[in-house]
Amino acid sequence: MNWTVFRRMASAVVVAGALSGVLLSGVQQFQVEKIILKAEEYEKAGEAAAATQASAAHADEHAHQHAATASAHEHSHDADAWEPADGAERTGYTVLANVSMAVGFALMLVAAMTLSGRRISWRAGLLWGLAGYGVFFVAPSLGLPPEVPGTLAAPLHARQLWWVMTAAMTAASLGLFVFTRGWPWKLVGLALLVVPHLVGAPQPEVHGSVAPEELAQAFIHATALANAVFWLALGGLTGFFYRRFG
Repeated sequence: MNWTVFRRMASAVVVAGALSGVLLSGVQQFQVEKIILKAEEYEKAGEAAAATQASAAHADEHAHQHAATASAHEHSHDADAWEPADGAERTGYTVLANVSMAVGFALMLVAAMTLSGRRISWRAGLLWGLAGYGVFFVAPSLGLPPEVPGTLAAPLHARQLWWVMTAAMTAASLGLFVFTRGWPWKLVGLALLVVPHLVGAPQPEVHGSVAPEELAQAFIHATALANAVFWLALGGLTGFFYRRFG
């Protein structure tokens, strides 16, 4: 790869990633952020109730003194943990995280577009963005739907491993369907598509959430919409700026 092509790719990645990350942040601000804030209110109320129950148990039963003290210490530690303040600070960190993520995904997209050997345009970019939406959001969400704060979940490490496996197998499956010929390869692609869901995503021992079910469902719908807008914008802008900087 010569320097001109590398500069062209890098420019498209940075510009498309920055614009898509800012767009995602704007959509989240209107569609997702208010749901998260509401769920955090329920989460904090649940933590306060749990701390009150622990204190009552400590006062009533001397035998549970150590357990209650440990629980109270845990809640105190969580409350003292640093987090961005609501408002401009939280929004700023969200935008920074989204832009960083978008640049990384744009790099993956432009590399895949280039390796495919096919013509790159904003229309082709939309299809690549749609594929990215399916790989990185839709497929993993079938087993691990987006969760509001305060939702019980399986261990993080197990969820991360299943998410990576699902995304990788879905991407390989789509690649086999699009870039290969012959039914044997299509069958392999179909197998890769369904295997993660046959294995099943890791689940908590007990399902539950301090937030109402309606809020959890609203969060899933809002997150799905925000990610759809993000991936279509990222794909289209990556294809557009790749040609523009050429």
